[in-house]
Amino acid sequence: MKTILLLILTMAISISSWQLFNKADEAQQLRKIYDEALTNAECYDNLHHLCKNIGTRLSGSPGAAAAVEWARQVLTTIGADTVYLQETMVPHWVRGAKEDARIISKHIGWQSVNVCALGNSIGTGKWGITAPIIEIKHLEDLDKLGKKGVKGKIVFLNHPMDEKHIDTFDAYSGCAGDRYAGAAAVAKHEGVAFVLRSLGTGIDEFPHTGNMAYKEGIAKIPAAAIATRDAELLSGIISVDPETTFHLNMQCETLPDELSHNVIAEIKGSEKPDEIIMVSGHIDAWDNGEGAHDDGSGVVQSMEVLRIFKSLGISPKRTIRCVLYMNEENGQRGAKTYAQAAEAANENCLMAIESDRGGFTPRGFTVDAEETLLADKLGAVQRFLPLLLPYNIHFIEKGFSGVDIKHLKPQKVTCIGLVPDSQRYFDYHHTPNDTFDKVNKRELNMGAAAMASLMYLVSEHGL
Repeated sequence: MKTILLLILTMAISISSWQLFNKADEAQQLRKIYDEALTNAECYDNLHHLCKNIGTRLSGSPGAAAAVEWARQVLTTIGADTVYLQETMVPHWVRGAKEDARIISKHIGWQSVNVCALGNSIGTGKWGITAPIIEIKHLEDLDKLGKKGVKGKIVFLNHPMDEKHIDTFDAYSGCAGDRYAGAAAVAKHEGVAFVLRSLGTGIDEFPHTGNMAYKEGIAKIPAAAIATRDAELLSGIISVDPETTFHLNMQCETLPDELSHNVIAEIKGSEKPDEIIMVSGHIDAWDNGEGAHDDGSGVVQSMEVLRIFKSLGISPKRTIRCVLYMNEENGQRGAKTYAQAAEAANENCLMAIESDRGGFTPRGFTVDAEETLLADKLGAVQRFLPLLLPYNIHFIEKGFSGVDIKHLKPQKVTCIGLVPDSQRYFDYHHTPNDTFDKVNKRELNMGAAAMASLMYLVSEHGL
């Protein structure tokens, strides 16, 4: 009964909202936003500079520092009313010069394979590790094997992403926990290293990195991802030669924390300046690629929202804020720092949008909030959908918003994720293949226009 009533209420809100917001002036303003984004956007050129002139920018690195200063300068040039840097201490993990792995078997001799260290992993030592390797399909299999079956061995977790999911992020969610916790689970059973099948939808030679963590009281062991094509090879060799061994050599290490910054810019609200609506992405990226989709696209789209407002002379009723977070990939320190500062200042943030799912064609938005507020806030955002439908924004629904803005939920912020088409994202995610040439200019601009449109509607009408 509650579900039926909620559906009726949502439909009523949508109908009344169509009547309230489908006015010629609102529709015309959204048309101007899209026209500006599709003809004059600076997203693509900004992304080219970020990827090609700055490049890798993992937190704590010189590239990350360069990206911060570049973003500050771009936002200043756009003409934001205020641009400033927010200090945050971040981890400084470095990959090192060597990542080498080999399969050793009586059937093939030895075969080099493509691997990369998982973020925050320890290294193997100068000479690497060579040990028997065993294959498992799920982390739970370790408990069945016990220490007797795992001790002294390298464990290969061969758990492909489930291709039956329409949204590839659902498939990723089913595997990402293994990457994060795998090394600790193997070390608990006295294994000597952890090798993970890359979390990707394709079969190729690009290993996917990503964050992992150790557990207090459990030994630290090296953790690596192996490219999906080589994972298939390794699995096949183990199946015919259970005595297969594996050599892994990685020189990664964690250095002392570094001072870094979030980049923040604002256009002050003309009527309710203390009410803030926010757009965001994360400026750091893994060090094995250019971070074009993850999350260079979200960064330049967020900056573009402010540029569109300034270029069209839009004076928002509420304050528009752009936040470019540092350290989403391996710690979320920037997001935590920002959330703590916002709470201490007792800020009134109505809405935060995050773009961190690639620069592909936008399909809709997901909405998240504290449980007691979710139904009301979801309905409030859904009332704008009729105005967005002409631009192929087909849904506004309950769902996860973003890794960085989730830290604002306890402050009663309505958190919203931009949802592009997901089918190609995990061909590039966290790999050397995440480069500028994989981003389509028009798709990128459409995402910026979608966010700018929703920002405009909320700035005018609130939530």
